Amino acid sequence: MPWPWPWSFPPEPHRLLLARCGVSDPLGWAQLWSQRLGDWEGPPHPSLLWGLVLPLLSGCHSRLSGGSGSGSSPLLIGLNGPVGAGKTTLGRALERLAPSFGLRLAVVSIDDAYLPYQQRLQRLAGNPFGVSRVPPGSHDLPLLLECLRRWRSGEPWQLPRFDKRLRAGVGDRAGWRRFEAVDVLVLEGWLVGCRALGESALSAAMAEPMQPWSCPLSSAELAWLPRWDRELQAYQSLWDQLEGLWLLRPCRWSLPLRWRLQAEARQRRCSGQALQAPEVIAMAKATLASLPPELYQDPLATSALGSSSAATALIKLDGQRRCIWSGPAKEAP
Repeated sequence: MPWPWPWSFPPEPHRLLLARCGVSDPLGWAQLWSQRLGDWEGPPHPSLLWGLVLPLLSGCHSRLSGGSGSGSSPLLIGLNGPVGAGKTTLGRALERLAPSFGLRLAVVSIDDAYLPYQQRLQRLAGNPFGVSRVPPGSHDLPLLLECLRRWRSGEPWQLPRFDKRLRAGVGDRAGWRRFEAVDVLVLEGWLVGCRALGESALSAAMAEPMQPWSCPLSSAELAWLPRWDRELQAYQSLWDQLEGLWLLRPCRWSLPLRWRLQAEARQRRCSGQALQAPEVIAMAKATLASLPPELYQDPLATSALGSSSAATALIKLDGQRRCIWSGPAKEAP
C-alpha cells in the first residue's frame, strides 16, 4: 500500500521517526488521522501536520501512557526553529490537536520570558546589531526556571505575555498567562537547546576561515561572539530539563529574513504597527550572527544519540515553509 499522503518528503525517514514516537502501525496511524482531520483548514500546511505536529503528539502520548517506560511524569519538549519559520502557528496546531491524544498540552515561547524593556536595553547596550532583544542574555532565566519548578511540582504558575506590537514594534511585556494541570509543555524559540561552546572551542572555530558560513560576520559582530557564548552558558540548566528537542530547519539560511519580512508586512496590514525593514533585518541578523548556525544550530542535529544535547527529530522546510523532509535528526541529509 503506498504512503497515504502526497507530500514531498521521503517516506522512509518519516517511518523511522514514527517508530521512535511509539507508532507501531504507520499505515493504520495515517488512515486514522486522515479520517479525523478530513479537509484540514490550516495553517500550518498539511505537510507540517504529518511531518511534525502528529508525530510529536504521538510521541508524547506514547511516553505518558508508559509506552517507553517514562510513566506519567510531565514532559518538557523543545522546538527550535529560526525566526519566521512558523513556530507560533505550529504551537496553535499542537494545542488544538493535543486533546485528541488525551494530552493537556501548552506551548510557550521563550520570547515571553524576555526581560522588561528597560532591563533589556541595559543588558544589550552597545551590541553590534542595535537590537533590544533576541540575542542570548535578553531573557529572564530565573523566572523561566521558577516556572518549570512550579510546573513539575504541580503548582499553578504564570508567564508574562510578550507583545511584539508594543513600543513601535520593539515589544514589551503585556500581562500574564496562567497555567494549571499541563502534561506536556512545549518551549519554542530560535535558540532553544543551543549549547555554549566554551572559550577554547569558540576560539578554534573563530580561527577557521568563515567564507563557507551562511552569514559572514563583521569585525564588530565577531568581537561580540565570546560574549554571546558566555551568555548562552546560563541557559544550559534550562536545556538540561528538555526531554525532547525538535528542529525546524530552512533548506537555506537566507530564508528566515524573507519569512520575517513577510510576517512584518502582514502585521503592518492588520494592525498598522510593525518594524520597518532595517529593523527586521537587524533582528534576523542578530539570530544568525550572535549564534552562527554552523556553530550552534547545525550541531544540534549531529549530537550523539543519547547525549544531553541530542535532538529527537529534524523537519526541513522549503521557501514556502512546507515540510520537505521529516525524520530522526541523526538521519537528516
